[in-house]
Amino acid sequence: MLKSGEQYLSGLRDGRTVYIGNEKVEDVSQHDAFRHGARTIADIYDKKRADAGLSYTENGEVFSAYYKMARTREDLEFRTSAHRTLASYHHGLMGRSLDYVSSFITGMATAPQMFGPYADNISRYYDFLRQKDIFLAHAVVPPQTSRDPEFYQRPNISSPSCQVVAERDDGVIVRGMKMLATGAILADEIWVGNIIPLAPEHKAEAITFSLPCNTPGLSMWARRPYENTVKHHWDAPLSTRFDETDSVLIFDDVFIPWDRVFVHNDPQLARAIYINTPAHVYGNHQSNVRVQSKLGFILGLAERLVSANNLEEIPVIRETLGRLAGQEAALSGMIAGQIQAGESWANGYMGYNRRMMYAALNWSVEHYSKFIAELRTLLGGGAFNLPADHSIFQDPQMSALFNNYWTTPNIDAGERLKLVRLIWDLVGSEFAGRQLQYEQFFAGASMILAGHNFREAPWQEFRGIIDQLISEQPVPVPTAAAASIVNSTQAV
Repeated sequence: MLKSGEQYLSGLRDGRTVYIGNEKVEDVSQHDAFRHGARTIADIYDKKRADAGLSYTENGEVFSAYYKMARTREDLEFRTSAHRTLASYHHGLMGRSLDYVSSFITGMATAPQMFGPYADNISRYYDFLRQKDIFLAHAVVPPQTSRDPEFYQRPNISSPSCQVVAERDDGVIVRGMKMLATGAILADEIWVGNIIPLAPEHKAEAITFSLPCNTPGLSMWARRPYENTVKHHWDAPLSTRFDETDSVLIFDDVFIPWDRVFVHNDPQLARAIYINTPAHVYGNHQSNVRVQSKLGFILGLAERLVSANNLEEIPVIRETLGRLAGQEAALSGMIAGQIQAGESWANGYMGYNRRMMYAALNWSVEHYSKFIAELRTLLGGGAFNLPADHSIFQDPQMSALFNNYWTTPNIDAGERLKLVRLIWDLVGSEFAGRQLQYEQFFAGASMILAGHNFREAPWQEFRGIIDQLISEQPVPVPTAAAASIVNSTQAV
């Protein structure tokens, strides 16, 4: 089944508990902090239904493309093409879009045997997701306040991390906090797990489960929204459409039935289900493709700005644009390489090349800020000599003056205002600050990314090159004269 946009919006009116500060949101589909973001996702659902390249048919049923389990290189190409098209709808600005977490679960479901007694649960959940065309968010990191275990070993102090506090015949009770649930306020369901390694003794925290967003006892605490701080779309065209929201999850003795549990009391397996299945590869390949789409968006803004200001023939400007275009092409090559060097997994499935995927992930984290810095430099002070907001167009005299004084030979005043507002919303607004922070940390801290790349590197091959070279250089045999000198030295 392929869900429509209206079906998606209707699903948001389910009584979920969402807070902005101490304000309880009654309907996220209508609230002025979330409604346009929800509308953007609804539009993506409708576009997905209308594009045959964004779905596949299996046993007579039609499913979203990102639920496709890859068995061939062509299947990998199909998934990548779908990710690219979906990213183009939001210009790569919505990091946890429909195809992100769903790709993780698809990868896991290719190897249900990994889940031991919960193998049937993961298979059934995968079928549920694709049958209902679910928008799935996730929260897989413990709160920062829980990362000093010695502090929480003191009397009468319990860890705030989400954990099992009771077991029943029909399920478990969880309590605590989980972060960071990007997109969860606008999602249908949430996957809760552990991507960071757990200590062996942290069995209570080693719980992986899923739940609907309106589950009793679950509340989502939103960070400051950006959408409702703007008077008009003209003034912040990105903030008002693509704020996917971030929130922390608070579990107040939430009941999770056994059929929604996937890992329990197994700290090692809690993380292994991501790394030892194609899950991490599928999900983060989507991130690679999304970032490439975003860089293309930045390049388009940069070129249009240069053209509007009649600067395209200046050598240093052409050098800047050319260097950025070359870097974007490098990421494109890393993405293509992941398909061409695709790897076999268990049960006859294929995944993208792990080493190239992690390299591209690390590259993206390190280079996004450089693209933004170059775009900011090209903009210069241009963002500060424009009217405060769109209200000037409501005054005929002011509108006429604006058109007269702000029009340039290459672009009229209104188009120039729209272009600069787009750029400023990506480099200078609060939305822009969140985008910069997100791209630096969405895949984990730099040490975590380095750890992935270290794990996947072929160190034996590298070491073999050096060992072979060393073995080809025999240690010189001392001459008779040299030996007598050594002997006399030893005697002294």
